[in-house]
Amino acid sequence: FYAPWCHWCQRLAPVWEKSTATLQQKFPGDNRLIMAKVDCTSPGGDALCLKHRVDAFPTILVFRKDDTGESQHESYHGERSVPAITAWAEHFLAQAKRHIAKTNVVDSDMDGVPDSHNGVGCMVSGLVHVQRAPGMLKIQAASDSHEFHWETMDVSHVINHLSFGPFLTEQAWSVLPHSVAASVGAMDEKSFSSEQHIPTTHEHYVKVVRHDVSPPGGRRKAVVAYGYVGHSNNIQKAGEVPTVRINYDILPIVVQITEKSQQLYHFVTQLCAIVGGVFTVAGIVAAIMDKGVNLMTKKAELGKLG
Repeated sequence: FYAPWCHWCQRLAPVWEKSTATLQQKFPGDNRLIMAKVDCTSPGGDALCLKHRVDAFPTILVFRKDDTGESQHESYHGERSVPAITAWAEHFLAQAKRHIAKTNVVDSDMDGVPDSHNGVGCMVSGLVHVQRAPGMLKIQAASDSHEFHWETMDVSHVINHLSFGPFLTEQAWSVLPHSVAASVGAMDEKSFSSEQHIPTTHEHYVKVVRHDVSPPGGRRKAVVAYGYVGHSNNIQKAGEVPTVRINYDILPIVVQITEKSQQLYHFVTQLCAIVGGVFTVAGIVAAIMDKGVNLMTKKAELGKLG
């Protein structure tokens, strides 16, 4: 899948043609392997590229005879040279001839890095050291060997985990109150989707607050945890390059949480106060009721009850 204006597609074109000729010479009359190309800017070709979510050029996909409409087509990520592409293609012929087991993950040069595999998208993970000042993490597609069609770029994503501050041990987690523990990864496992074929930028705003939680007894150091609240917006603007932006603001305040066990005499004092209060209220109610009964009795004796 290519676009005529793409520099990398223009460089790949003669390699693709030569790879096709090499395979035809090596396997004459074998129609089990067809090397095809699709212009994603041509009538009919654009719809096919949209159907298969092609937004980077060039893209090389594998279509098998037994694929269904829901099949994921593995994509090629290997070297763009005639020997590499022909060796990769011969791997599929070997699968078709049942010389090797069928697999969607192909490593034709046996270097430990698959030349092709299923699925689209990527996983971003890592640790970033930042200043204690407002900043932004920006995630955007970039490549030294592709050009992109931004109008169809889809940056739908799932935030598996996002946290600030040091990693917490199991012991540290056990000390945190539930509300603080929930705020440490407030955006974990949340999904954000873009509307199909509409360039969308996802903007996340995060306010971070430090919490110092002192364990009961005061014998251990306070646990430092950075909780946050997050809000998200979608931006759909013509000419906007689809991006994921995480704007964070580490607030210059510290919330200190200390848990203290109650002394026995405090408990006894509170209990006595509660019991005394109950007896006092009960005495007042009893006095009012007694006075009311005496009043009704006197009226009955005087015949004034009506």
